[in-house]
Amino acid sequence: MARLVVMYKTPKDTAAFDTYYFEKHVPIAKKIPGLGKYEVSQGPVGTPAGASGFHLIATLHFQDVAAIQKAFASPEGRAAAADVQTFATGGVDMFLFDNREV
Repeated sequence: MARLVVMYKTPKDTAAFDTYYFEKHVPIAKKIPGLGKYEVSQGPVGTPAGASGFHLIATLHFQDVAAIQKAFASPEGRAAAADVQTFATGGVDMFLFDNREV
């Protein structure tokens, strides 16, 4: 299995971010081919030391890294990636990786 973790930094307007994210972006992202599961953080994103600079973390599940790369080369994947720039006013970090249980 593989994951794409999208870490959204705190935006200028959190209410506007949340509205856009859940009403507009999620429906676009759910059309990405090969997406197996889509999870988002709920409530504040913290660290063991307290608050963090992140507002929301999304974890997208795929079969493998090659599937993530293929997905984001598709029209749906390109649309989702381009859409991030319209609402992620605080910035965003994205990480993709294969994973395994230990």
